Amino acid sequence: MRIYDIAFYFAGFFLAGVLLGNFKLNLFIVIFAAAFLAVLFLLIKHLKSGPQNKLYWLAGLSLIIILGAFYAGVYNIYQIKKTNIIFGKKINFSGVVVENPERGEQQKLTVDLQSPYSGKVLLRVPQYPEFNYGNLVNFEGIAKNPEPVSYAKYLAKNNIFGVVADPKIELVSQNNGSAIKSSLFKFKARIISNFQKVLPAENGAFLAGLTLGERAEFSKEFKDAMSKSGTTHLVALSGYNISIIVLAISYMLAFLPRRFNFIITIAIILLFVLMAGAEASVVRAATMGFIALLAKQIGRLHSIRNAIVLAAFFMVVLNPMVLSFDVGFQLSFLALLGLVYLSPAIGKFFKMKEEPGLFNWRENLLMTTSAQLAVLPVLIISFGNFSPLSLISNILILSAVPLTMTLGFIMAGIGFASYYLSLIFGWLVNLFLWYDILIIKIFGGFGAFHFESLSYFFAVIYYLFLIGFIFYANAKKSAR
Repeated sequence: MRIYDIAFYFAGFFLAGVLLGNFKLNLFIVIFAAAFLAVLFLLIKHLKSGPQNKLYWLAGLSLIIILGAFYAGVYNIYQIKKTNIIFGKKINFSGVVVENPERGEQQKLTVDLQSPYSGKVLLRVPQYPEFNYGNLVNFEGIAKNPEPVSYAKYLAKNNIFGVVADPKIELVSQNNGSAIKSSLFKFKARIISNFQKVLPAENGAFLAGLTLGERAEFSKEFKDAMSKSGTTHLVALSGYNISIIVLAISYMLAFLPRRFNFIITIAIILLFVLMAGAEASVVRAATMGFIALLAKQIGRLHSIRNAIVLAAFFMVVLNPMVLSFDVGFQLSFLALLGLVYLSPAIGKFFKMKEEPGLFNWRENLLMTTSAQLAVLPVLIISFGNFSPLSLISNILILSAVPLTMTLGFIMAGIGFASYYLSLIFGWLVNLFLWYDILIIKIFGGFGAFHFESLSYFFAVIYYLFLIGFIFYANAKKSAR
């Protein structure tokens, strides 16, 4: 077996083990499952004629599942043991705000507690006074375990194990965090301020969401419209939309030499990371965008396959819980797999021309369809809504999103130099924003199907069908 195949299967089996470990399956069950898989590979090898050395490798590597499950379990125990929070009693705490606060109807502060306590808690405090990253705060309140269980798991993947609602809070000091992160968050705030100064309130809020994932100023009606139109992912800053946007930008720059196209698009990704404050979720999204661009650049499936799986491997090593409980992480990798594998299969099956078409509509159609199909079960399981018209709304919007984002960034940059010049440029940006928002509101008016729950069994059958379709489309193409 070649070295890149060994790396792929090692990482793949490790991820499978982490997934089992995250669901806290008994280690003996995991060992039995890994041993059964190893025996199955050996049995297949002996039933087949001819050299089958790959099956020996797969039998051995399948035992890595045990290592993955063990690693997930140890990580979870370590995070819990280093956490010392008293629940259910009014206590005086102190700690540092270690993430950029989430603002809206209230502020959500992630606070790393100081001695004699330890661990992270989420504070829900009023809009004012505003607190910022790096603030040292004292607060008095009752720490509670997050509810429901799904929300507790969502917070746990960020190592947050307690929630304190409406504490009595006071600022002690500032600038207790990383100077670099603090500067990036301030830069992000300045950009949002430039949007707000130049654009109407709703347009400025949407541009802030589109470019920086900031949703504090969204009205309830607009959030509902995005949910019903299937466009909420546009402001989620996951690899789902970043990969599509990056590829769309790459196609827009197709008139440039290939190397310059690649360099400029990478520069846009880096600029995006810096403007969004270089938060972990943004770095993950940008990584997915880079891999999607790499797939287009080199077009070698085994190389892209390894890039995707190894990126997931290293992210999961840093935090095993993102694999099971971080929806953004799941959307990122599923969408990327859809772009790399499902998109060409759809093109082959329907015998679509390779030319992108007017305004790249054919590429946008393929990218949007494949990404939407790849993430559909996760979207339904996570959000409970599905819009039957979401494919159409996404195709119409994603045709304009790359240009909207690019013009928005340029406008923000001009705003640092001249407010009046940014006003002139803002008129052009507004045209695209009005178009995007109009599409969202039109399709948001049609409503969506609501699902109380979706069976994981259905999700497994769905993905097996997609995998079968990919093999069928590729085999059909090869047979001609």
